[in-house]
Amino acid sequence: MKDTIKKKLNVDFKKHMILGACHPSTAHQAFLAEERIGLLLPCNVIVREIADGVVEVAAVDPGATMAVARNPRLDAVAGSVRLKLKAVIDGL
Repeated sequence: MKDTIKKKLNVDFKKHMILGACHPSTAHQAFLAEERIGLLLPCNVIVREIADGVVEVAAVDPGATMAVARNPRLDAVAGSVRLKLKAVIDGL
């Protein structure tokens, strides 16, 4: 993001990466429960520099994101994704 923002807007920005982290079988489960869930899938993880030498890795809470759909069939999928993302981030 830093290079893109500098190139397109000529603005300095801290190091910031957006990583695609979609899990196909879990996304498929979500689509089976709610066909319009695509906009709300929690498929991004950010890695950003918050200070010199200090990096943050973060992801949106899948439960909060998928709750927008108001479909209780998504609760299990959101819970599963939350556990997977937490395990990865905690393991760093």
